[in-house]
Amino acid sequence: MKQGESGSHDSVQLGHYSGGPSEVFSKKFEDIKRPSNSQRNSSHYSHKLLLEMTQDWRELAADKKRRQQASIPKEWILSNLPSEDTLNVLEFPETCGLLTPQEVEITNTHVDVLLKKLASAEWSSVVVTTAFAKRAIIAHQLTNCLTEIFIDRALIRAAEVDNHLKTTGAIIGPLHGLPISLKDQVSIKGIESTIGYASWVGKYAERNAVLADVLEALGAVLYVKTNIPQTLMWGETYNLIFGRTTNPSNRSLTCGGSSGGEGALIALKGAPIGVGSDIGGSIRIPSAFCGTYGFRPSTGRVPYAGSANSLEGQDTLPSVLGPLSNSIDGLKTFIQGVLSQKSWLRDPNVIRKDWSEDEYRLVEHGGGKQLCFGIIWDDGSTVPHPPIIRGLETAKKALLAAGHQVIDWKPLEHQALIDIAFSIFRGGATKDFETVSAESGEPRITSMVPGQETTAHTDPVEVKLDHSPSTYDMWQFHKTKRDLRQAYLEHWLATASETGTGRPVDAIIAPVAPFTAVPHGKFATAAYTTVWNVLDYPALVIPVSKVDQALDVKKPAHEFLNELDESNYEFYEPEAFKDAPIAFQVVGRTHEEEAVLAMGEIVDRALKAFH
Repeated sequence: MKQGESGSHDSVQLGHYSGGPSEVFSKKFEDIKRPSNSQRNSSHYSHKLLLEMTQDWRELAADKKRRQQASIPKEWILSNLPSEDTLNVLEFPETCGLLTPQEVEITNTHVDVLLKKLASAEWSSVVVTTAFAKRAIIAHQLTNCLTEIFIDRALIRAAEVDNHLKTTGAIIGPLHGLPISLKDQVSIKGIESTIGYASWVGKYAERNAVLADVLEALGAVLYVKTNIPQTLMWGETYNLIFGRTTNPSNRSLTCGGSSGGEGALIALKGAPIGVGSDIGGSIRIPSAFCGTYGFRPSTGRVPYAGSANSLEGQDTLPSVLGPLSNSIDGLKTFIQGVLSQKSWLRDPNVIRKDWSEDEYRLVEHGGGKQLCFGIIWDDGSTVPHPPIIRGLETAKKALLAAGHQVIDWKPLEHQALIDIAFSIFRGGATKDFETVSAESGEPRITSMVPGQETTAHTDPVEVKLDHSPSTYDMWQFHKTKRDLRQAYLEHWLATASETGTGRPVDAIIAPVAPFTAVPHGKFATAAYTTVWNVLDYPALVIPVSKVDQALDVKKPAHEFLNELDESNYEFYEPEAFKDAPIAFQVVGRTHEEEAVLAMGEIVDRALKAFH
């Protein structure tokens, strides 16, 4: 295998790393005197030290990977991992022999029940954290989903949480004792956040991200961070340090990106709640591809300050943090808890808005008694594959059976919204990526095609403009975005004449992508998610089924809308998508987080009753 190439599934095994730099460089680091705890807390010291001592990015990456391997408890490393040709590994954690019956029960328990048992001391935080940590390590060995592993530190915290309950009789907060996983970019003091850059190996966070502080104030236990693509600007997950993360439903398919490690981990029940980020679909795509629930809130609801990021300074289309879980209750619990902490006192970009119980009760949406949903069957650019259409049809039938109304949604200027997003991103993305990667000399990933990650060029964000846009040009982009948002709001409000409820459409149901999880390197468009980022609409992903080769046969060719639509049609063959989850997103208007969560619960209940 050539340097930088990845194996077919990149599973992690003892003494072996598939999908990244060779460990032949690790020996050099054996004799390096590691920084003291006080020095480690100086990001400048440790980062500068490593960059000065090495002349090759591969050394940095190999050392980081070696340290990651060493952080896995040896007794949790499995010798009975499934072969690479075993594609669906969802059931393996419960049959591998590592988890006790109680740990299986704990990790299969939804968040609301977990929190009750933790609050009553029926289950201690140490026991619950151990269970999820073990399952997370199993998930990692199956899909390569983790970056940072700090279980010893987490168990100390869990013991402190247990002691607090024992000595005071009170819980710390609404997330008391609950383990929560974090996307790699959420900073924790004394731990690295490389976001897939070898250049940032050895760059230890000097303080927690605001969200990490908020979660700990709520009583949560932080224990692992999860894999991402280099630069974060991908719909798949691969970098030159940790390698490729695969989809646990079918390891020949991508887990999505950029919160791909979270998607894989949550799907394998290695965490009850995980934190992802989303600038163009990076929570929703992994959620949909891996079959979990996921929520992209509007900007300003969840604090972002202190997290590592790419494209910093680009504030027109900001990334947001949000939760992934195996139930909508997990998403709601996270959002409700975070909003209770008045994060605007810690992060100036958070709006001053508490959780609104009235909005959750849908007082502006008829109390949720008879809702009207608008369904997007296609966005006028790419017609979705048959499984996606079947998922939308199932949602429509379930909602009608539950007494709600469903009408067709007419997309307005979706291509223009996508065009303006990429005009803004491309204003500085290439320079941003080049600047960071130049620190170590590492190559930039320009493709997700296995074996061609640094040689092929398939990244739309990396397409260079003929000239750098001027400040005035950027102003025009921002003006166009503003005008498109205004037009879309008016378009939405005008639907009041079509719904029969006297209200505009309550929420939109739309594909997350025109495909389910795709083979590695085949992710082609994030248009179905990015459009809502430009509009700043909250969106909740709901899993509905999985690809069925008998039901999801290839349709006769339609009149293609463009080259992308044609290529999307051509590469669909049901057998290549075996067991891929099917999902859709429920979309509301800006800052309607509470209402979207409530309407998501209504949709989810309708689906479960219909099935």
